[in-house]
Amino acid sequence: MLFKAEGNGLTEVVICVGSSCHIKGARRVVEGLTKLVKESGMSDLIKLSGSFCMGRCEEPGVSVKVNGEIHFVDPDRVEEFFRDVIVGSL
Repeated sequence: MLFKAEGNGLTEVVICVGSSCHIKGARRVVEGLTKLVKESGMSDLIKLSGSFCMGRCEEPGVSVKVNGEIHFVDPDRVEEFFRDVIVGSL
């Protein structure tokens, strides 16, 4: 279950930028989510940050934590992930 981050009211999104996720398209995920957060006017509700390896390199997609729950994001499906998971957690 997704939940709002304790205390600060922000949905926290942490994108892995380690070498494996970089090869899988982390840069596209970062750029896509940054653009979507800005365009949606939700910068005050969603905090984006990066992290080195999350230890899930064997999984398909880029590792992304939303309020501590890990997901694996296909760079070609960033908009769907944003809509269904991130906005869906607000």
